[in-house]
Amino acid sequence: MTALVVSNEGGPVRPLWAAWAAAGGLLLTVGCCLIAAGGQVSGWERALFRAVNGLPGWLNRPMWLMQLAGVIATPVLLAAGAALWRRWRLAAALLLLAPLKLVVELDVIKRLVERGRPGENEPGAILRGVPPAGLSFPSGHAIVVFGIAVLLAPYLRGRWRALVFGLAALACVARVYLGAHNPLDVVAGAGAGLVLGGLLTLLLGVRGRRQRLLGAPAGVVNGPAHRRTGRP
Repeated sequence: MTALVVSNEGGPVRPLWAAWAAAGGLLLTVGCCLIAAGGQVSGWERALFRAVNGLPGWLNRPMWLMQLAGVIATPVLLAAGAALWRRWRLAAALLLLAPLKLVVELDVIKRLVERGRPGENEPGAILRGVPPAGLSFPSGHAIVVFGIAVLLAPYLRGRWRALVFGLAALACVARVYLGAHNPLDVVAGAGAGLVLGGLLTLLLGVRGRRQRLLGAPAGVVNGPAHRRTGRP
C-alpha cells in the first residue's frame, strides 16, 4: 500500500477563490461608489459614524496604532520579510500592491467620487489627529490592509487567516473612530483591496505543491494514475 505525502515543490498555483475575491470586491466598490456618488452622507451612514466615532476616548491610542497597518510602507516592509522567508511571489505581489493602491485610489475612484472628510460633512465629528478636510473616498488605509490580507491568505491556515482579516477590519473601524473617514469610505476601500489582492494572486500565483507517493521513487510525482491514495 502507498500513502500520499505533499512536498513544497511545484509550479505556481492560481486559486479560484482569488477570482471570487476580486469579483466580490469589485461589486462592493461599485456599489459604494453609486451610493456616495453625490458626495452626500446618508442618514444611516451618519448614525453609524457617530456610533463608532463616539466610542470612549481611552481607545484613541490602540486605534491609532491599529490604523498604522494601512500606511503605504506596510506592504513594502512585509515584502522584505517575505523575501527573507524566500516567498518570492508573495514579495513581488506586496511590492506591486503599493503603487497599484495609489493608482486605484487617486487616479480612478477619487476621480469618480468626490466626497469630503467627516470634518466637513459630519457635524460634531470628533477628530483625533486626522485632517479636517480633503477628499476621503475611498480609504487608502482600507485598500492596503485588505489587499495585504488577501495576499497573505494562501500562506496562512485557519485561525491565522481569520486573524489577518479581523485585523484588517479593525484597522478600518479605527479610521472611522479617529474621524478620518465615513463608513462607506472604508467599505469601498476594503472592496478595492480585495480586487487588488485577488488580481495579484491570480497574476503572480502562489507557491505550488507537488505530491509524491510514500514508498515510491523520489522521481515519481503525482500524475493522473497516482492521484488516488491507498492504491498499490
